Amino acid sequence: MNRSILVVGGGIGGLATAIALRANAGFDVTVIEKHADVHSSVWGVGIIQPANAMRALDAIGCAEACMADGYGATEWGSMYDVDGNLLFDMKATKIEGGDYPAMNGITRPRLHEILTSRALEVGVEIVYSTDFVSLEQGASGVTVHASDGRERRFDLVVGADGVRSVVRNHVLDEELRPYYIGQSAFRVNMPRLPEIDRILLQPGPGGMAGFVPIGKDLAYFFLNIEVERDQRPKGDDVYPALVEKLKGFNGLTGRFRDEFLEEGADIVIRPEESLISPAPWHRGRVVLIGDAVHTVTPHLGQGAAQAIEDGIVLAEELAKNDDFEAAFDAYTERRYERCKLVVDTCLAIAEWEKGKKPGFDNIAATNLVLDTLAQPY
Repeated sequence: MNRSILVVGGGIGGLATAIALRANAGFDVTVIEKHADVHSSVWGVGIIQPANAMRALDAIGCAEACMADGYGATEWGSMYDVDGNLLFDMKATKIEGGDYPAMNGITRPRLHEILTSRALEVGVEIVYSTDFVSLEQGASGVTVHASDGRERRFDLVVGADGVRSVVRNHVLDEELRPYYIGQSAFRVNMPRLPEIDRILLQPGPGGMAGFVPIGKDLAYFFLNIEVERDQRPKGDDVYPALVEKLKGFNGLTGRFRDEFLEEGADIVIRPEESLISPAPWHRGRVVLIGDAVHTVTPHLGQGAAQAIEDGIVLAEELAKNDDFEAAFDAYTERRYERCKLVVDTCLAIAEWEKGKKPGFDNIAATNLVLDTLAQPY
C-alpha cells in the first residue's frame, strides 16, 4: 500500500526516517524543515556514531560515506586520571554480520550533507524555511497548514522535530517536556593528535573532559560540567569560564588548555536534557520519533543513533502492515525498552560524574548498553 507521509523536521532523525520510508518502504515522503537550508539547522561540532548507528546508517545507504569522511575507531575509548595516567581501556563491541568500527566520528555539517544527498537521491521532497502551523486529523488523512501558507494533506505525519517538538503536543496527553539534568557541555574543535584515536575521557576537578576524533585531521574537545541552567556562561564569558574549569588538569586536557584553546575560539555550550515518554508514541495518524519522544543526553553518544534506528523500525512496520495504528504500536513496542535503557543509563552516568552515585561502575554500565545495542533493533 502506497502512502503519503510528512516528516516534520529535517535533522538527523527526520532525514534518516524519510530515507527509510522512501527507499526501504516505497512511500511518498515530504520533509519540512523550518530552517533555510541543510546547514542552518546544524548545531554543534561533531557527533559520535557507535557501531549500532553505523549498522542503521548502512541500512539506508549512508554508512560508507560517513566512514569515508569521518574517523573510524577500532576501540570504543580509554579513561585517564587527572594527571593523564591511563586507568583502563573500554572495549569495542562487535556487531554480527557487519564490519563496522567501534565508533565513527564525523562533523555534524558533513553528516547532514550525506543524509540530505541520500534523501534527495531516493526521491524525498525537502521543503526548507517551512514549519507547520496546525494539523487536523480526519478519517482518511491529516491536513497540515504550513507556515508558507500552503495546505497539504498526507496519510501520516511523523514528528521528528526534536527536543522542542511542537508535534509532541498533538500526540501526548501530558505536557511532557525534556528536563535539564543539571549538566551542560562545552565543545570546541581542535586538530586530531595521534593519540586521539578513540573516545578519551579524563575526569577532573572541573568536570568530565574528553576528546572525540571526527576526521582524519580533526577532533573535538568536550567538558561536561555541573551548573544551574541560569548560571551557564554566555557570550564573552564562555572562554574564561572554560579556562577556569580546566585548571588542575594535566595530561592531554592540560595540553589542550595550554596549546589549543584560544580566546575567540568557536566554543559551543549546550544544556543536557532528558525525556522518556511512556507509550503510546502516536495518536491516530501522527507518530513521534527521536528526541521528540526520547531525549538522550550525550554520555553514550546514542542520541542520533536511536533516532536513526527509530526511522528504520518505523519504516519496516509500516511496510508490512496496512493497519497504520498496528504498525505504530509495533514500532513503539520494538523501540521502547531499548531507548529507555539508553536514557536511564545516561542519567546514571551523569549522576556518577556529579559525584552523586558512589560505587557506580560506569564502564560496566557502558558495556551493557553497547552489548545490548549490538543486538538487532
